[in-house]
Amino acid sequence: MKQRTLGTNLTVSEIGLGCMSLTGAYGTTAQTPRAEAIALIRKAVELGVTFFDTAEVYGPFANEDIVGEALEPVRDQVKIATKFGFAFEENGVPGGGVCSRPESIRRAVDHSLRRLRTDHIDLYYQHRVDTSVPIEDVAGTVKELIEAGKVLNFGLSEAVAGTIRRAHAVQPVTAVQSEYSMWWRERENDTIPVLAELGIGLVPYSPLGKGFLTGAINASTTFEASDMRARTPRFQGDALAGNLRLVDTLNELSAEVGATPAQLALVWLLNQQPWIVPIPGTKRVERLAENMGAADVELSDDQLARLRQAADEVAIVGARYPEENDRMTNLEAPLPS
Repeated sequence: MKQRTLGTNLTVSEIGLGCMSLTGAYGTTAQTPRAEAIALIRKAVELGVTFFDTAEVYGPFANEDIVGEALEPVRDQVKIATKFGFAFEENGVPGGGVCSRPESIRRAVDHSLRRLRTDHIDLYYQHRVDTSVPIEDVAGTVKELIEAGKVLNFGLSEAVAGTIRRAHAVQPVTAVQSEYSMWWRERENDTIPVLAELGIGLVPYSPLGKGFLTGAINASTTFEASDMRARTPRFQGDALAGNLRLVDTLNELSAEVGATPAQLALVWLLNQQPWIVPIPGTKRVERLAENMGAADVELSDDQLARLRQAADEVAIVGARYPEENDRMTNLEAPLPS
């Protein structure tokens, strides 16, 4: 698989693997059997993937442990990204919610290193902005971890432009992780211009719109009550019916070029900027192969133009999350006192 560079020096496969769903996602708690999860991650390595995304909160903790075991035999061949920033008793902060106190970050990194079976983390993200801690304190703490060799690169997740600038001034930010896809493009209005200016990479999560862009969802699709999509406005009623116009176009083009709708959605992302590395997730080996196969899809200039036109012309409606989930995104870190 071709390689891309995030920031100035983090070189990874142009498509990575988001591992969150292996230990439950979008409101479901169903976990992939451990042996199957490890086999899937190792299959991704065989397919050329060198970039794997996890977090302490996934599980919690179980996801890092699975990723660590799966990648231990090939640790020198891959890059691992994980995240800190939630309150856990093992990090000295019992209870729920976000927490990026410096002492909590210092504890969190050691626990993540242990679970990941490694002596360094290639990319360490603040998972969500902590509105009680200035981002300068967070960046300064990660800078100390980089100087100690425990972390190689600093990242932010779902941070707004001002927070990114302030963090970058203390410790250069290698990558920002945010939702970004054909069906959620608000990052183009704020984050992406700043990343281009500062030389920071973008790692889109949910690049397939939580399954919407795969073509597997239609107007009659229903979700289990525990599935967050059952409460997400974009998947409901008239909003879903209108949004499916984009999938209709993907289906038409996919038949012409011999690629799946999911692959075309990933091709669209890859062609937005050379420093974008999407991380689609899956529990199924066949979907894994399909997603990674997007790296081999070649479109003519005309076909790529039609793909971009489809994304530009279909106005996606409805919120991307239920309100309670969206409250933790797009927050500004407080200024230092």
